[in-house]
Amino acid sequence: MKAVIFIIFFSTLFFSQKCFAQKVVRYDLYVADTTVRFSGKERHAIAINGSIPAPTLYFNEGDTAEIWVHNLLKKETSIHWHGLILPNQYDGVPYLTTAPIKPGESHLFKFPIVQNGTYWYHSHTKTQEQDGMYGALILYKRNEPAYKQLPIVLSEWSNMKSHEIDRSLHNQTDWFAIQKSSVQSYAEAISTGYFKTKVGNEWKRMLAMDVSDVYYDRFLINGTHNNEQPQFKPGDKVQLRIVNGGASSYFWLTWAGGKITVVANDGVDVVPVEVDRLIIAVSETYDVIVTIPDNHSYEFLVTPEDRTKHSSLWLGSGSKVIAPHLPKLKYFEGMQMMNDMMKMNGDMTGMEGMQMSNQKMDMNTVMYPEITGGSDLPYKNNVGDDKIREVNPESNKPVGSMKINQDSINRDGSMKMDHSGHNMDNVHSEIQIDSTHRMSMGNSPTDIVTLNYSMLRSPQKTTLPDWPSRTFIFELTGNMNRYVWTINNKTLSEADTIQIQKGENIRIVLFNNTMMRHPMHLHGHFFRVINGQGEFAPLKNVLDIMPMETDTIEFAATESGDWFFHCHILYHMMAGMGRVFSYKNSPVNPEIPNPKYARRKLYSDDRMFHLMGLVSLESNGSDGEVMYSNTRWVAATEWRLGLHARHGYESESYIGRYIGKMQWWLPFAGFDYHYNNRAAKPGELNYKPEYNLLGQLSNQNNRKTVIAGLRYTLPMLVIAEARVDGNGKFRFQLMREDVPVSNRLRMNFMANTDKEYMFGLRYIITKYISVSSHYDSDMGLGAGFSFTY
Repeated sequence: MKAVIFIIFFSTLFFSQKCFAQKVVRYDLYVADTTVRFSGKERHAIAINGSIPAPTLYFNEGDTAEIWVHNLLKKETSIHWHGLILPNQYDGVPYLTTAPIKPGESHLFKFPIVQNGTYWYHSHTKTQEQDGMYGALILYKRNEPAYKQLPIVLSEWSNMKSHEIDRSLHNQTDWFAIQKSSVQSYAEAISTGYFKTKVGNEWKRMLAMDVSDVYYDRFLINGTHNNEQPQFKPGDKVQLRIVNGGASSYFWLTWAGGKITVVANDGVDVVPVEVDRLIIAVSETYDVIVTIPDNHSYEFLVTPEDRTKHSSLWLGSGSKVIAPHLPKLKYFEGMQMMNDMMKMNGDMTGMEGMQMSNQKMDMNTVMYPEITGGSDLPYKNNVGDDKIREVNPESNKPVGSMKINQDSINRDGSMKMDHSGHNMDNVHSEIQIDSTHRMSMGNSPTDIVTLNYSMLRSPQKTTLPDWPSRTFIFELTGNMNRYVWTINNKTLSEADTIQIQKGENIRIVLFNNTMMRHPMHLHGHFFRVINGQGEFAPLKNVLDIMPMETDTIEFAATESGDWFFHCHILYHMMAGMGRVFSYKNSPVNPEIPNPKYARRKLYSDDRMFHLMGLVSLESNGSDGEVMYSNTRWVAATEWRLGLHARHGYESESYIGRYIGKMQWWLPFAGFDYHYNNRAAKPGELNYKPEYNLLGQLSNQNNRKTVIAGLRYTLPMLVIAEARVDGNGKFRFQLMREDVPVSNRLRMNFMANTDKEYMFGLRYIITKYISVSSHYDSDMGLGAGFSFTY
């Protein structure tokens, strides 16, 4: 009897404790500096509880989260709970919704778990997310399906410090393109028959075609490059809860075991849809189900959009079955497409009569060899147990590659159809595993089913309340030449907050007027994506909008406070691509005691100045430029210092502001000091007056004067400069830096009406060092080294 009473008492105590645990779930997160070696080189990183990615946090729907964040750094930090519906003060955007967590301090986040699904958390402070501050959030349903589950956090790693990545992007060196072999130089254009395309590209004042900004040294799956999960058995259905925790990388997902079944997106269930592959945008989450077919280890392949590298997740045990690997992009085909779509004023064209939305038309398809054929570069292919070898596609074609009739491809990369709507190639698909367990997906691009948003359908109706509605038009704009990203041609700091109020429906029409994808994320809300599914439109909190695409989203205004809406590519957000939705008549946020100061801090990212420079040390002297600039303003000084006294010296300093939608105009003012003693001075025996090309008496031998002028970017990226000095002398100048002659060879030139001219070449050795040579009309011919910062 006593034993029975004890069992009843113990069981009651156990289950009461379990029920209590389901109500309040506490985590302590310790943010600290660490050192990692993800890619063979030690580098500083930021870890949470000593882990990158951060620990996965688990809750049940209905729990209360109690999360203590302890900052052990020497600088402030933050945590944003991406995709969670919670009180505004806990959203985690420093200086907007939540106070920054100062060094040595702790911050309590306490909020109810009112939803279920796959989400994640990350720092919203500067570039800390890139340094390792990200992790998964799993919110279980009250009745969770019995699938075996595996949280997957995708990310990228660079041996370059994150703040240096940001500075380099604004500096607009092409070091990342060199590392990715995507320079698209004139030598490459000539050798591949695309010289006219390259000229057309620069005639429209565009830089080379690319699909991503940054070169990364390693791509990670749960913190490893090659992730083995041998515990799964034949017949197992595995739910992969996938988070793209990358700072700027989109990832293609392909699977060696057959179809991928998509069951949720951004944490919200969708009607299951089977696809062969999908691309996951920065900050998106997908829940997919894959089935282990047999006693093999099947590859779930993760490939960045630029296809520079890949990472592998192996599910099951036994010999390895390889997923379709994606060959190198055909950049010049993409450049030709971009030329056709871009007007001379920098706007996109070709929209008349075209209904492009919901990822239905991928403009980059023309660059995909697996769709259009033509891959001739080696690629990585995993074979055998744990061996990796190089495979020449001439003798062993890429997995999933297809050769098709080029006449059946439209200019935009889509397939031509006959009158009945069938593919003109009329070929069928077979999935086969050959003797090396390599998976083939047939020989037609229509055999590859790629997920797009129009396929997503909510299992329940998602119609908004019958409230008044307002519509906002957002044009996504940007300037790759200066790395400025805007909405309606204004950065976050230049735009007013968007005033909304409870009890209304907000509709946003977005048009992507840039040549890059943008994952637009709305904090604190889910929005409907208008995708042709009517009342069953899917709910999301991230919209991946492709180049030239127009998409419409809508949400019910049910909250209070200020909420961020921004591009989730970290460096685009920091450059200014964002807005703040502000609810009218909201209560005072206790986390933001000084709103004016907080707003200045919030705006500091896109107002940040970046230092850059190029200094040459050559046998004829030194010339160079140091520049300090931000989104609109620039302060710079240029100099030329001859090695011999007769060569003289010159310096020109100025402050200017970029204006115009594409920032091709730069009015400036400054001071010019120019001296040399090559010619006799007035009053000396051999004095002979010199005149410039405009017939004015030249003062370049001894000039100390203020200047004012205007620069303009001409076609071919040539800078035209017209200026006048304090003595009334006018000068006109043409110049260009960094003409890409070959992958690493750059050319520059300058000529002006003062009869000064220069021509130079620079061969890039490392990010910071080049071998250089140039001829200068004042300094003569020289050679040496140049240093770029």
